[in-house]
Amino acid sequence: MIPLYDTVPARRRPVLTIALIAINVVVFLVEIGAPDQHLRATNGHIFDVTGQTAIVGAYGFVPCELGSTCALGDDTQDVGARAPVRYWHVPVALTILTSMFLHGGWAHIGFNMLFLWIFGNNIEDRLGRPRFLLFYLLGGVCAALVQWLADRGSDIPTIGASGAIAAVLGGYLLLFPRAFVITLVGWIPLPIPAVAFLLIWIGLQALGAAAGFHALSGGGGGVAYFAHLGGFAFGMLTVRALDQGPGPPRARAP
Repeated sequence: MIPLYDTVPARRRPVLTIALIAINVVVFLVEIGAPDQHLRATNGHIFDVTGQTAIVGAYGFVPCELGSTCALGDDTQDVGARAPVRYWHVPVALTILTSMFLHGGWAHIGFNMLFLWIFGNNIEDRLGRPRFLLFYLLGGVCAALVQWLADRGSDIPTIGASGAIAAVLGGYLLLFPRAFVITLVGWIPLPIPAVAFLLIWIGLQALGAAAGFHALSGGGGGVAYFAHLGGFAFGMLTVRALDQGPGPPRARAP
């Protein structure tokens, strides 16, 4: 199911949502356009590493780095070379924020930005721009910390805006329960109640997290399901406290 748009018209131009999308896209373009780097491995040899891999290593959030439980240290990573390579690294705590603006591929950023556009503009409209920015960033931080709690020993970088966007989805579920999401099911656009759409989405994340937990891997095969659950829970628990505006706009009939 691919969401196309919702039935809640925004009352104001979603400047901050557009800005967040633009920042994510620009950072991704920098990632994929970054030149290869020649990095020294722990055995002294020099290896070629793609620019995107080096950026993810430097700015991505690696759970084991936060508790200093990584076997290699926070400036060393096995990138498939014959020995781990060393690279420049921002402070580990800062990677909780920087990782929110990194993406692994076109599909990753494409779906994240689509969800942010469909649901973020209404949350921004409802909370106001300063509170929405706080809500978005704290949601991403909470998502990363839940992922860390679920798999503290993981040495795989966690990247993407999906944790923060999950907070937006959780907030949307509470603030706009009567909305519909026009969703592409196969090739047919169908109006699906937002409550049903979001509950299906979070249910799939819970199933993925359960499978990942059973495999002793919070990442669940490359997807940070626990981060999605943490962000969604944060959104549901905090959005009412930040909601200081009037009641939600009336949803259009699908």
